[in-house]
Amino acid sequence: MIRPFAMLLLATLCRGAEDLVPDQRIGALPLVAKHPGDTPEMIALGRLLFFDPILSGTQKVACVSCHHPKYGWADGRATFLGLHGRGSGPKRQRESVTLFPSIHRNTPTVLNAAFNGIEFGKTYAAAKAPMFWDNRIEGLEAQVLEPIRSREEMLGEVLTEVEAIPEMLKRLRAVPEYLRLFDGEISEDKVVRAIAAYERTLITPETAFDRFMRGDKAAMSALQQQGMQAFQRAGCSLCHNGPMFSDFKLHAIAVTDGTTNRQEFRTPTLRELRHTSPYMHNGSLKTLSDVMLFYDRLMDQAAETLDGGDEGSLPPLDPLLRHVSLLPEDHTAILAFIQALSSDGFDTNMPVRVPSGLAVPGVDTVSD
Repeated sequence: MIRPFAMLLLATLCRGAEDLVPDQRIGALPLVAKHPGDTPEMIALGRLLFFDPILSGTQKVACVSCHHPKYGWADGRATFLGLHGRGSGPKRQRESVTLFPSIHRNTPTVLNAAFNGIEFGKTYAAAKAPMFWDNRIEGLEAQVLEPIRSREEMLGEVLTEVEAIPEMLKRLRAVPEYLRLFDGEISEDKVVRAIAAYERTLITPETAFDRFMRGDKAAMSALQQQGMQAFQRAGCSLCHNGPMFSDFKLHAIAVTDGTTNRQEFRTPTLRELRHTSPYMHNGSLKTLSDVMLFYDRLMDQAAETLDGGDEGSLPPLDPLLRHVSLLPEDHTAILAFIQALSSDGFDTNMPVRVPSGLAVPGVDTVSD
């Protein structure tokens, strides 16, 4: 059998290097995620809203219920459990009384979501930033209201989707402290801008990789530098490229979500993987070593199709997978390199109280 990378070289000669050569355009993140209107006061207000259950239909869950600092601003679960769950993080359990269907998708971290869609060497179009595993929403502000309107996440059955936002605003207007913090005018637009402003502070631009790319050649170990070369040589950067190590496009890699049977999902960022296990769109892989083995098997499957196998008998696969050559001897180095894309320096502070007076979900798991 001809290994996929050999086929890549042959295809490059025949079809043009610009189409198939692994993308070398990886680079450091910007040091800040700037946006007009992100004042300290707006950020502080967004922080309170992020942790306040008053935004949810039943006032039992908040954004932090699924995006907790202790779990890399994700939830540490294979698939998320929103309104109808008890507990925090991996220990969060489904309430037995609910008839709600499970949503078989892994919770993405909000760390660095402010840079979704960023491309190396290009002006960042924040309003066009793809959000969620299926890219159905564009822009950090636009994604804020989606969970609040989702019956499985924060809405429940007490309200309709149409009623969700007006009722949320009504609840906020009944809290004197929020009236003061909003300068007397509580609107959908202000809520959205405040939460997005806070999320733009949850970034990690000072990883070992970022420092290395900015000129500190001692920031990454020799093994991590070797892993970066192997990562690119193997073709991983065909999809995992740019400062976020994602092309933010939809690809099919034989992983579905058990709810919709969707085949194509957005390329996940490789940043902060140290803190955000389990992995894949359905949370099916517990460790990064499991991920490497998954791609080993996937390469063989893609090569079988390429070499004349019965394509109809296999799950749909992205054609780019035929051009990945991930060698077993490179696993250790690549895993070391991926560790260089994570940082322990992100914000983990949680408010012990919020203006509504409701209990902050999971506040007992992290000290201020």
